[in-house]
Amino acid sequence: MIRSTHAPKVEVRNVQRKLAVNVVDLQKFAHKAATLCLRLPKKNNTDLPILSNVSILIVSDRRMSSLHRRFMNESGPTDVITFQHGEIFISADTALRNARRFENPLNRELRLYIVHGLLHLHGFDDQDPASAGKMRAAEKTILRTLKEV
Repeated sequence: MIRSTHAPKVEVRNVQRKLAVNVVDLQKFAHKAATLCLRLPKKNNTDLPILSNVSILIVSDRRMSSLHRRFMNESGPTDVITFQHGEIFISADTALRNARRFENPLNRELRLYIVHGLLHLHGFDDQDPASAGKMRAAEKTILRTLKEV
């Protein structure tokens, strides 16, 4: 859990080769978003570790499919997978498909996924409709604050 008054150190790495990604811009955005997450009410999950570092890895659908199968026992790629020890995996291919589908720029879609992963690290979940609604509202608040909506 992101549970301090200071945002964790955030590192964004692009480990796929298909799509150009502005890592410097995403890293600046992620740091600001992590700071905003800290301002949200903390969720009551004491099992989450206190994080001083967060790694955001932009990966291919192939890598994401492998992670999805291995850790969630689901086939195919997904947009974001967050591990509670501070790793957020984002599929660039899925982000591009969804960006086109929802008529968003790729960079905005990637930023949404960063916020989504950071909220998971802060204790939010989207496993049921009520929790998912609260998470979507928090995403919109952060994106609006950072002028992304």
